[in-house]
Amino acid sequence: MNAISQTQAFSTAVFWAMIEKTKNTSSKRKFYQMNQDANIVVIPREEAVFWLDSEGWWRNDGGRFRKKKIIDYFHSHINRDENGYFVLQDKGGIWEKVYFPYEDTALFAFDIRQENSEIWLVLNTGREIRLDPEMVYIQNDRLYTINNDERIRFAERAMIRMSALMEEDENDRLQICVAGRKHVIKEK
Repeated sequence: MNAISQTQAFSTAVFWAMIEKTKNTSSKRKFYQMNQDANIVVIPREEAVFWLDSEGWWRNDGGRFRKKKIIDYFHSHINRDENGYFVLQDKGGIWEKVYFPYEDTALFAFDIRQENSEIWLVLNTGREIRLDPEMVYIQNDRLYTINNDERIRFAERAMIRMSALMEEDENDRLQICVAGRKHVIKEK
């Protein structure tokens, strides 16, 4: 079975498990008209069978996801609306919108790259955003940034790459050096 078939099989299994769960409980699945050709099945966070752990790994009751293509697929399908973060998938004309739980944040900087005097973060979603050094902070010995009110945690690889741009000042505060300027990293 190839990775796409595994993803489809897993997704289909999740979908039907949730439908079966609905039959066995008093909760009702919500169907919304998305357009004239498709419906959407909304699966609330508390009924999701997968979650994102504090290190950015997808998990279910069976443990951590292992197949890179499935992991990448889930990360690249993260979206956000007024109700929170969700994964949206097309199930042959029926859209599955799964609001998923996460232990720390749904967004992670998996890598960084430098372009001229700017630092760009490569997120788990595949999106790239320019780092604003003034928005970087440390909390519980972890590095974070805020971008458009979204909290982003630096994963291990991005942290290692960021360390080349950091130094301590005379007061033992960590700072980022970008374009000849030093920005003290705040602690929360």
